[in-house]
Amino acid sequence: MLTYKKIKIKWLGHAAFKLDNEITIYIDPFNIEKEDTADLVLITHEHYDHCSPEDIEKVCGKSTIIIAPPSCDPSIARDFKKVKPGDRVEVRGVIIDAVPAYNLGKKFHPKEKKGIGYILTMNGVHIYHAGDTDVIPEMKKIRADIALLPVGGTYTMNAEEAVKAAELIKPKIAIPMHYGSIVGDEKDAEEFQKKCSVCQVEILGKES
Repeated sequence: MLTYKKIKIKWLGHAAFKLDNEITIYIDPFNIEKEDTADLVLITHEHYDHCSPEDIEKVCGKSTIIIAPPSCDPSIARDFKKVKPGDRVEVRGVIIDAVPAYNLGKKFHPKEKKGIGYILTMNGVHIYHAGDTDVIPEMKKIRADIALLPVGGTYTMNAEEAVKAAELIKPKIAIPMHYGSIVGDEKDAEEFQKKCSVCQVEILGKES
């Protein structure tokens, strides 16, 4: 777990994260153990390893707010706020910007499906969860203190490409994700850490 300006960031494996500050936020929960009830759940796109109905239900309570792109309907059984790239919403003091996430030259995440990443602004800290994406032109406009970047390759950026993403975004801290489960392994995270010189890289141990 990483604590940055009183925000606790926990990697739950694959692309799943839990953020704790004054509220509890889960992003793309997948194959997780229930710890507590989320105030907010963010889903990046409809693929089963990101939009997992079973895992969403594990962390949802009566007042949990879910935000996801329209492609997640009808997988999510609950009412949820639908967002597309370019949208901004504010929930319980957290500003959430939906940004594009897609592949270049791959069929897995076409741009027209409107998958998203998220930039969360909480207590003046900007946290970027890239979603399933390659290095895309829109990253030139993204600024974040912390960037959660996929490194596993095949469906997303690989480690070397994630370095290029970090160079565009220029975060203070980058955290590798999307490895160790379906595709990629710890060597991908270590390669990213070794080659990324533009910022601090923190490899978080999986916590369930």
